[in-house]
Amino acid sequence: MLKRLQIYFREMYPIIPRLLLGGIIFFEIYFIILLNNGVTHFHITAAEFIGGFTVFSFLCWLRIADDFKDYELDCRLFKERPLPSGRVKKKDLGIFIGVLIAVTVLLNLIFMNNIPFFFFLYIYGTLMSMWFFQKKKIQKSLPLALVTHNPVQMILNIYIISFTVIKYGLNAITLTTILAAFTLYFPALIWEISRKIKAPEDETEYVTYSKLFGYRRATRFVLILTIADILTNFVLVWHLSKLSVLALLINVIWMTWKFVQYMRDPHQFRLVEKVERYTYIQESIMLLTVAGYLAFAR
Repeated sequence: MLKRLQIYFREMYPIIPRLLLGGIIFFEIYFIILLNNGVTHFHITAAEFIGGFTVFSFLCWLRIADDFKDYELDCRLFKERPLPSGRVKKKDLGIFIGVLIAVTVLLNLIFMNNIPFFFFLYIYGTLMSMWFFQKKKIQKSLPLALVTHNPVQMILNIYIISFTVIKYGLNAITLTTILAAFTLYFPALIWEISRKIKAPEDETEYVTYSKLFGYRRATRFVLILTIADILTNFVLVWHLSKLSVLALLINVIWMTWKFVQYMRDPHQFRLVEKVERYTYIQESIMLLTVAGYLAFAR
C-alpha cells in the first residue's frame, strides 16, 4: 500500500512541494492582513503551522476526491494516471484520506481559534465531493461545475483570514480582508479556466471552455479576470512597497501580451503554461513584498 501511495503522490500531488505551498498560502494572507492593519509585532505559535498544514491537507483531499469523482472519465481519457491505470487502488487513497482528515480535525480542535470556519470549509468540501447531490446536472455543465466548485478557494482564504483577525483582535470585514479573500481565489479561477482552453485542432471529447465558447472568447474572459486580480494585489501592497506595484504591473503587461498572442494564434504555446508562469511570478512578488517589509520597513 505504501509503495502504491508513493506512486500516486509522486505523480499527482508531490507532498513536500505541496506542504511548502500550504505554508506559503497561509503566511501570505496572514502577513498581508497584519501588515495592512499596521501590526508589526507577531507572536507566531504552533497554530500558524497547523493552519498551513490544514491548507495542504484540504487541497490534498480535494485532489483525491476529484480522482474519485472523475474515475470513469479518466479511465477513458487519462488511462496512464495512477488510479485509472490500476497502479493505485481506491482503497489505498480512501484509507490515507481518512487518516489525514482525522489528524487535521484533531489538530484544529486542539490548536486553532476558528473552529466554525474550519468545519464550514470541510462541509463545503464534502458537498463538492458529492456534486452537491446534483451530479447529473453539474457533471454535464462545465460552467455550473466552475460556479459550484471554484469558490472553495475563497472559503479556504476566509479560514486563514478568520484565524488571523480573531487572534489579533482585528475587524473582520474591511477592504483588506475582502481583497485578501480574493487574492488567491482569482489565480485559482484563472488557472482552472486556462487549463481548459485549447486550440480547435487539439480538442477531444473532453469538455473545455474553448469548445463551449470559442478559444478567443474564453481567453478574453480570463484576461478580464487577470486584470481584476492584479487590481486587488495593487491595493494590498500599495502601502507596503511601490516597487512591488511596479513589478506586478510589468508582470501583468507581459501576461496581457501573451493573451493577445494566443487569441491571434493558439498554436504558439499552451495558454495554461504562461498563466502558471505569470502566477508564480505574481505570488513571488507578493511574498517578497511581505519579506522585504518585515526585514527593512519596520
